[in-house]
Amino acid sequence: MLADTRRRSIARLVWTILLGFFLGGLFTKLAEMFLPDSAARTFLTTSVSASVGPFSMDLVAVAFTLGPVAVYLNVLTLVGIFIVALVARSWI
Repeated sequence: MLADTRRRSIARLVWTILLGFFLGGLFTKLAEMFLPDSAARTFLTTSVSASVGPFSMDLVAVAFTLGPVAVYLNVLTLVGIFIVALVARSWI
């Protein structure tokens, strides 16, 4: 029973982070579109990125390449993760 609870909480954490990244990305695009050029817009939309890849695997019958995979993190992304975490905690 403990393993099932741990697996469910890890899955919930992964979904929370992924949905938070999407919501934060939406907030970032909206801020870029509607906020005028200012220090606030620069602060909210400046991001730090980390990337990995590309990863290639060539098997005899199948070959594929994944990547590069990049994560962009800014203030609005953190806000998105926080909002999704609050909703997930209260509803789920």
